[in-house]
Amino acid sequence: MKTFKGGKHVPDFKSLTENAPIEQMLVVPDYYFSLSQHIGAPATPVVNVGDQVKAGQLIAQASGFVSANVYSSIAGEVVEICDRPNAQGTLSKCIHVHTAEKQEVETLPAMKEVNKQTILERIALAGIVGMGGAGFPTAVKLQPRDSVDTLLINAAECEPYLNCDNRLLIEKTEEVVKGAMLMAEALGVNQIIFGIEANKPEAIECLKKHENQAIRVDVLKTKYPQGAEKQLIYACTKRVVACGALPASVGVVVQNVSTAVAVYDAVYLNKALYSRIVTVTGDAVVTPKNLEVKIGTPVSAIIDYCNGTTEDVAKIISGGPMMGFAFADLSVATTKTDSGLLCLTKKSCDCSQPSNCINCARCVDICPMKLEPVYIELYSNAGDLESAQKYGALNCIECGACAYVCPAKRPLVQSIRLTKAKIRAEKAKENK
Repeated sequence: MKTFKGGKHVPDFKSLTENAPIEQMLVVPDYYFSLSQHIGAPATPVVNVGDQVKAGQLIAQASGFVSANVYSSIAGEVVEICDRPNAQGTLSKCIHVHTAEKQEVETLPAMKEVNKQTILERIALAGIVGMGGAGFPTAVKLQPRDSVDTLLINAAECEPYLNCDNRLLIEKTEEVVKGAMLMAEALGVNQIIFGIEANKPEAIECLKKHENQAIRVDVLKTKYPQGAEKQLIYACTKRVVACGALPASVGVVVQNVSTAVAVYDAVYLNKALYSRIVTVTGDAVVTPKNLEVKIGTPVSAIIDYCNGTTEDVAKIISGGPMMGFAFADLSVATTKTDSGLLCLTKKSCDCSQPSNCINCARCVDICPMKLEPVYIELYSNAGDLESAQKYGALNCIECGACAYVCPAKRPLVQSIRLTKAKIRAEKAKENK
C-alpha cells in the first residue's frame, strides 16, 4: 500500500468509538467563544455585553485576510467579553453567552448561484477553517498563488483513538464528497484524491462507491504520521514538498474531511461553522462517544455528558496522544479545530520523568522529516536558537513520533515547539 518514508506503526486504539454513531450533545447553560480559533488575526467582536444573540448569528468578524468569522452556537445573552485559558495554557479573548430558554436559529442568506467566486465568498462568510487541527482559513487556502491540479482530502485520521472523520465518512459520505467537489470547483481543479488509512474498511467501502474519473480513493498503509500534510502528499502523488514550501508549490491543496462537510453545510444548508464532531474516548472516560458538539462548549460539560471519568484518571488531552495538549483546566471551551477529548488512566499513559539521552538515534530513524530531534533539543536547552534552527527546528511538523520512541522519555517535541516559538518571537522583534 501507498505510504511515505520514515514513521512508525502506532497502536490505533480506534475500537473504543469506531462503531459509535454520531450523537447530538445536549445544550448546556454557558458557552465561551474564542476570538482566536484559527491561524491569523483574532476576530473582532461585533456584539456587546447585554446583547441577545441567536444560534448561527455572527458575533465576531474577521479582522484581516488571514482571519475568520466567529458565530454563536447558541441563542442567549452576551454576559461578558473576557480572557479565558485555552488548551495550550495561554489566555485568549472570549465572548461568554448564557443560554436562553427559547432557542432561535439564524441562517446565512441563500445562495443565488454556485460558482467559483460565490463558493469562496460563502466559505469565508461561514467562518470555515481547516478542522484537522491547523485552523488555517479555508477560503485563503483555496486561493493559492501557485497553479494547482489536485485537491487532496486528508481522510487518514492517523492520530490514535480519534474517529470523528471516520464516522463522518460512514454516516455523511454524500456530504463529504459534495463538499470536496465544491472546494475543487473553487480551486479550478478536476482531480480529487481521498487519502485514507487501511484501518477504516467501512469508510473505504463508502468512499469507493463515489470513485469516477475525477475522484480517486487511495488506501494507505496504517502508519504514523500518515496524515501529516507533506507525508500524505508523497504517499498519494509521489510529489515532494521542499522544506519551507507549501503544498501548492507541487500543485496540491490539502483539506480535511470535517472541513468538506462544513463547506457542504455552508453552501447547501446555509449554515455557518458553529458545531463539529468530537471523539470523546480513552480508558478513563465512562462512556466513549462521537458527539456533535456546539463550538464553545466547556470541556467539563462534554465529559459530564459522557458520564464522567473513572477514579484513576491521570490525564485529559485536547486531541490525540501524539500531537494533543494535556489540559491544565477543564473550563477550557471547544473551538473549530478540536477533534477529540482523550481521557487516560495512569496505566495507559507514561508519567515517568525523563532521563539523560542515551544517544540511541531512534528519534532520527523515525523522523518523517529526516531531522535530528536530539540535536534540536540539545541546542534548545542550551539557549542556542541559531544552531537549533540550522538543524531544522522550523521544519518540524510536531508529530510527536520522536518523543514516542525515545527510551529516555525526553520531551523532544515539546522542546522543539518551544524552540520554534522562541525563534519566531526573535524574528518578530527584528521585524519591528
